[in-house]
Amino acid sequence: MSRKLTMVQAITEAIDQKLAQDSRVMLMGEDIGINGGVFRATEGLIEKYGSQRVVDTPLAEAGIIGSAIGLALNGMIPVVEIQFLAFIFPGFEQIVSHAARMRYRTRGQFEVPLVIRTPYGAGIRGPELHSESVETFFAHTPGLRVVAPSNPYDAKGLLIAAIEDRDPVMFLEPTRLYRAFKEEVPEDMYRVPIGQAKVVQEGSDLSIFAWGAMLREALNAAKRIEKEKGWKCEVVDLRTLYPLDRDTIIQSVKKTGRAIVVHEAHKTAGLGAEIVSIINDEALVYLKAPVKRITGFDIPVPQMSVEDDYMPTIERVERGILETVSF
Repeated sequence: MSRKLTMVQAITEAIDQKLAQDSRVMLMGEDIGINGGVFRATEGLIEKYGSQRVVDTPLAEAGIIGSAIGLALNGMIPVVEIQFLAFIFPGFEQIVSHAARMRYRTRGQFEVPLVIRTPYGAGIRGPELHSESVETFFAHTPGLRVVAPSNPYDAKGLLIAAIEDRDPVMFLEPTRLYRAFKEEVPEDMYRVPIGQAKVVQEGSDLSIFAWGAMLREALNAAKRIEKEKGWKCEVVDLRTLYPLDRDTIIQSVKKTGRAIVVHEAHKTAGLGAEIVSIINDEALVYLKAPVKRITGFDIPVPQMSVEDDYMPTIERVERGILETVSF
């Protein structure tokens, strides 16, 4: 049986079900217990599972993540919440120097089954350091898996899969989608495989690759261009940013012969550049036009009064489609 849930409700349900199923699972983070988290993703869980498994921590990201690594090495499965992605920088060293390297460092003798959940992205009128999309920092780090769902169904299935993974997973939750819409989500536990993209709309004229909140912009632009021009765009939700589903990317480009990548992170050295490189390496002869990137700009995410001018919009994506198909 399924019901319609928002993304944040789907995330809460996934955590709740794993806490109930596996006594090794525990939560850690600032204000996640009594207050239920800054976006209320853990609301009600401390009452069900107690303060030993839903742990309110000090404001100390390095300490939170470092402690979680130690717990993971000793048999627990910590699910850490960092309030906003840009708040993670004090704990960055713990992630890249220890969590990501432990299996390699010990030649497979130790593993770190750890999930770090964090809201990311603009669109909520947040102050400075509340709206960053720095997913490339983590996708560039061997030993980490990086996941970014775009809808409630995938959020629940991917989070369950992440908690069950034996390696550390960065679980990036698009802030602007937490309560943006509802969709059918099964009550039972299920898994969405990490590392597997999804073609959410079939097409023949151009491939659009996106993830997180930008998937909706991509879909809306694709619908608008089909209505105006009759062109059919294939829209691919990457879902996992590392490891990328190279096969789905290449198969889509071979089918359509054109591609654009949409992400709200900064353009320079963003994940879009890696996707372009994959296409050039493995599908160059199929291309009818250069691959275009529709992204945020190479500036800090601006203050809320001009935030909309930073974000890739439906209009910017549509213009990218027009330029690519008309090349």
